[in-house]
Amino acid sequence: MLINRDQSLVLLIDIQQRLAPAIADGREVENSAAWVLQVALQLEVPIVATEQYPAGLGHTVPVLAELLPDDAVLEKMHFSAYKETAVRQRLVELERQQLILLGTEAHVCVLQTALDCIAAGYQVYLVDDAVGSRDPIHKQQALNRLQQAGAVIINREMLAFEWLECAGTDTFKRIHQGWIR
Repeated sequence: MLINRDQSLVLLIDIQQRLAPAIADGREVENSAAWVLQVALQLEVPIVATEQYPAGLGHTVPVLAELLPDDAVLEKMHFSAYKETAVRQRLVELERQQLILLGTEAHVCVLQTALDCIAAGYQVYLVDDAVGSRDPIHKQQALNRLQQAGAVIINREMLAFEWLECAGTDTFKRIHQGWIR
């Protein structure tokens, strides 16, 4: 099934200041997440972001925080964002069935959120280049488990091209001109 921008919502999970430096290929994860957020903003795809215990882990890294809409960030204590009432309410309000997950750590918060969202009936897509863990093996194990559970593993360009649908439109030209490499 193709990803439809009118049914999509980006869920950015816990890419926070104190944890980010420990993430394997952390800069690549942050840059890919920023790239996805920029495309989502241009296509008016809603964005929700979470911060796990920000008093201890800090807030969302600046490169991502500056891209987030004012009301996008929700604090959480559960590892699964879906267990937080505010997150579930926001998902219901936005009425989107395709969740595009980005974030850290793949084998903890991203995994648990994705599994809960799949169980709740959402179509879950994980952007491989915008998901990370401290140990690359943990990331791969999480992605394998999630794929077995029904999540779809994609990359950022697959996402963007599916959202865009065709070349030659003004929207395609505008976004493609600003393509971040």
